[in-house]
Amino acid sequence: MCICVNCHYVDRCMTYHAVETQHQERHLTENPTFDPIEPTINVNIRSRDDEIEMEWDVVGCESFTEEMGKWAKLRPGELIPT
Repeated sequence: MCICVNCHYVDRCMTYHAVETQHQERHLTENPTFDPIEPTINVNIRSRDDEIEMEWDVVGCESFTEEMGKWAKLRPGELIPT
């Protein structure tokens, strides 16, 4: 699971914005202003039928500042990305 969902900076983060782009998800912001220090992204690649599926998750970041439920507060009622 992406640690970003519980990060204080998720709605301003350039790395999370890139992950949203890779997943073709709606952005929390169109113009992120926060450039995190040393984010680590894990990319899982799976074959499903005739398609290749890629899942991108931020699994580490020197800038991570925990704010439990931050993503859920920004998108109440929506399923939290996994």
